[in-house]
Amino acid sequence: MECPNCHENSSRVIDSRPSDENRAIRRRRECENCGYRFTTFERVEKAPLLVIKNDGTREPFSREKILHGVMAAGQKRPISSAQFEQLVDQVENDVRKQGVSEISSKKIGEFVMHHLADVDDVAYIRFASIYREFKDMSSFMKTMEDMMAKREKGNN
Repeated sequence: MECPNCHENSSRVIDSRPSDENRAIRRRRECENCGYRFTTFERVEKAPLLVIKNDGTREPFSREKILHGVMAAGQKRPISSAQFEQLVDQVENDVRKQGVSEISSKKIGEFVMHHLADVDDVAYIRFASIYREFKDMSSFMKTMEDMMAKREKGNN
């Protein structure tokens, strides 16, 4: 492994332990040339996944795009970065559980909305307003009423 300090290719592992709920191995390494210590992570390589967009084009699945979208929806809301990351992890897990090599952006949006509804009502409505492309005020109000009814049902 190349040392990030001196760029030599000789390092040794001095400690290994499970990380990210046993989905990764965290390794502490030491450069044999300069003695610099650094951390690496080993993860299982996941099969490539393509997203089918609304216009029929395909692009690689991107956690970063989902994270950007939910962070925009949750802007100025009391949502921590850890909650955003966890939500994106949940969405990615849902997508991977489908067992397909291609998935529609609409299906990904449904997963996002499902998990975002549990995190913050306002962020959910903001995301829904973009994702659902409301044609009029009544469809927007219906979504809000559905959300409120769901909350009422959960509190009883």
